[in-house]
Amino acid sequence: MTPAFAGFQITDVGAHMVRQRTLILLRWMAITGQVAAILVASQVYGLQLPLGLCMLAVGLSVLANLVLIMLFPQNRRLTEGEAFLTLLFDLGQLAFLLFLTGGLTNPFAILVLAPVTISASVLRLRYTVVLGTLAILAVSTATVWYLPLRFVDGSALVIPGIFAFGFWLSIVIGILFLGLYSRRVATEMRSMSEALLATQMALAREQKLTDLAGVVAAAAHELGTPLATIKLVSAELISELDAHPDLQDDARLIREQADRCRDILRDMGRAGKDDLHLRQAPLSAVVREAAEPHLARGKRVEFSFAAIQDGDAEQPVILRRPEVIHGLRNLVQNAVDFARSAVWVEGEWTARRIVVRITDDGDGFPAGLIGRIGDPFVRARRNDPEPEKRPGYEGMGLGLFIAKTLLERSGAELSFANATDPFLAASDRPERSGAVVEAVWDAAEIVAPLTPGGLGENIRIEG
Repeated sequence: MTPAFAGFQITDVGAHMVRQRTLILLRWMAITGQVAAILVASQVYGLQLPLGLCMLAVGLSVLANLVLIMLFPQNRRLTEGEAFLTLLFDLGQLAFLLFLTGGLTNPFAILVLAPVTISASVLRLRYTVVLGTLAILAVSTATVWYLPLRFVDGSALVIPGIFAFGFWLSIVIGILFLGLYSRRVATEMRSMSEALLATQMALAREQKLTDLAGVVAAAAHELGTPLATIKLVSAELISELDAHPDLQDDARLIREQADRCRDILRDMGRAGKDDLHLRQAPLSAVVREAAEPHLARGKRVEFSFAAIQDGDAEQPVILRRPEVIHGLRNLVQNAVDFARSAVWVEGEWTARRIVVRITDDGDGFPAGLIGRIGDPFVRARRNDPEPEKRPGYEGMGLGLFIAKTLLERSGAELSFANATDPFLAASDRPERSGAVVEAVWDAAEIVAPLTPGGLGENIRIEG
């Protein structure tokens, strides 16, 4: 099942992640190391190795690389099945070399960790489990079934049994630990990547809708004058064509269609023109605009705006950034989703900072998850309401992550808490007993700058 957010589809991250060129380069490095180890062991240390079979094992890797290079482009991305088979081949080749070169008396046996670690990083869990199980089986087999390393005089290299057991145990633990570690890190990185992608798409869509609304409103404004002229001329034609009923009906039709065009453009232009004045608005207007889609969902949403100190009575005018509006909208949506009956949205300010606080009367955040709220794919509440009460919600934990990311991009610092002890009896809880989300900005980050001489002239849209 692939994650989806707000109409966007995110493909499976495990599929087509590994380039063939990457695995080919890793295999060339392994081949170089294997050839060097074989030559040093036989020529420098005088160990008697089955050089023919060893070179056959290395040659199989060389042949596999050459076949891949000749048959497929190097920038080709492998499917999960293809990557699994490639890593399985490397594991089998390495196990064969260990059989030829002393089993676990060969210190290079530790390299069986490499295919498992790569699999844990890029493939799904089932592939990693299979590969890890086979790696443990290969290492276990190499403890009892192998060709011993022999010196020039024919004596075999023998290591104490406890050392052999310790080496085997360390490799097995390494396979399990590095596999789990790599899997966890890679999963978190992929989750963050998906969540950031969803955030970028949400912000891009918000910006696109904002731009589109401005263009439509500007078109409605610019077409108002010619439509008025058409209506005026058609009215004059109607009065002058009394002797020609057919032509008079045509003139009436022209006036009716002009009225219809005016009504359509007025409806399309309700979002407002991309006026310089609309790029900024009072704090209360921006917060209400963000909350507006969730005001008619059966929950009471109360607003309050006040200065923290008496000397800061004037409400600040802030920039209407898409990330601020979309981020606050997600926070309000989350509060409305989980509130029993009411949500409180408060705006406060001083000369140096601006605070927006959203509180609900639900059950609040689980105490064990408060420290992780805002991370992607974290379910933030105990119990989801019925699906019909949360239309379009995918339950992926992306809402708060997107809100946090967008608002932090605008300069805000977010904090998550519960308004009261979640273990209190229902009768002892205050009205505002649910979750509290607070966003705090430095005033310099969000307050609209004062421009000498006003905002300037709007740019006229030429047809």
